[in-house]
Amino acid sequence: MHLAIVGTGYVGLVAGAGFSDFGNDVVCCDVDADKIDRLNRGEIPIYEPGLDDLIRRNMKAGRIRFTTDIAEAMRAAEVVFTAVGTPPAADGSADLSAVYKVAETFGKTIDKYKVIVNKSTVPVGTADKVREIISSVTKVPFAVCSNPEFLKEGAAIADFMKPDRVVIGSDDPRALDIMRQLYSPFVRTQDRIHVMDARSAELTKYAANAMLATRISFMNDLALLAEKVGADIELVRKGVGSDTRIGPKFLFPGPGYGGSCFPKDLSALVHLADQVGHGLDVVRAVEAVNKRQKRVLALKIEKHFGDLKNKVVAVWGLAFKPETDDIRESPALVLIDELLARGATVKVSDPEAMPNVKAIYGDRVTFCNSMYDAVEGADALALVTEWHSFRAPDFGRVKQLMRTPALFDGRNIWPTQEVARLGFTYEAIGRRPVKPA
Repeated sequence: MHLAIVGTGYVGLVAGAGFSDFGNDVVCCDVDADKIDRLNRGEIPIYEPGLDDLIRRNMKAGRIRFTTDIAEAMRAAEVVFTAVGTPPAADGSADLSAVYKVAETFGKTIDKYKVIVNKSTVPVGTADKVREIISSVTKVPFAVCSNPEFLKEGAAIADFMKPDRVVIGSDDPRALDIMRQLYSPFVRTQDRIHVMDARSAELTKYAANAMLATRISFMNDLALLAEKVGADIELVRKGVGSDTRIGPKFLFPGPGYGGSCFPKDLSALVHLADQVGHGLDVVRAVEAVNKRQKRVLALKIEKHFGDLKNKVVAVWGLAFKPETDDIRESPALVLIDELLARGATVKVSDPEAMPNVKAIYGDRVTFCNSMYDAVEGADALALVTEWHSFRAPDFGRVKQLMRTPALFDGRNIWPTQEVARLGFTYEAIGRRPVKPA
């Protein structure tokens, strides 16, 4: 099948690579000429495990290519995917200007029946608006589908190649047949395709992210309660997660959620609810808890030391989660801002995200290629992102390098008894502080 994917961001590149690997002819388009030039040279602009090899293999096989000529790519395609950004506007709504621009171009170029698919995360009713825009500039028959993505950064290739569900929203039988044909190789062993109307598909995406974010904020809120009443949130988490009706996933307390999806999607969902006069109070509470949670590590460090002037704080982990260089809405950025505002010196280390953070902070923060360089002379070490390399460090070496042996574990992954035996003060999220043995 001939496909055009408009937008070469995270979703567009993963989708393009995945579809091409299953034998489709894919053209990925973008208005950013520099990005397209880099992609044609085999340079992948984002870090996602396995993505670079997948794209280069299919480029070599001639199944995927990159262009700035969006109109030409649309003319040659049977299905056109919209995978452009929908960033938050000033009022919290999703900015759909790029989605509508793609729809207008589609309408001006269509010469026979085609399907345009909203892969971008868009509010309920966007498919109807896209249909209206296209109909205003063409009389050629077409269909609009909603096909939201459900990709986890750091595991996106596996999620795309072996999806746990494929949601297709459309009332056009011909379009549904085309979409089923496109996705059938991905769900061959078990049909996980869920067909529904476009509005339900659009809401499904927002509902899924809101539910996951709710679980995170619930546990983070409960973790602060555990600290106040002397309970251990890790024991609580295991007890709660063992209930088969609840399950263990997304119940890990931490420094708050971030990334490109949860924050903006919850904001857009709340804005949508406001427009129709529905309060959506649970989601508002989720957002409020998350905003507060992102300050927890800084407050713990400040409470421990008092005045942070002349204190050196090492931060391990800058990306919002492991296996990505994405720093959008990362809790680490809030921590850095809070520490700098209090006069602390900040040293950081991350396997992939440091260039992105350096573009924000410049020389206000010390960037260390080695995690151990970051802790040298530090009064405190804060773990924000649980990269594999940070999970089991040489604590003896860390102790020797630090000026003051104080650990602040934002992910509750370090062994409390071991670090106490080595002479560290240890604080985590929702657990009783541990003093040196």
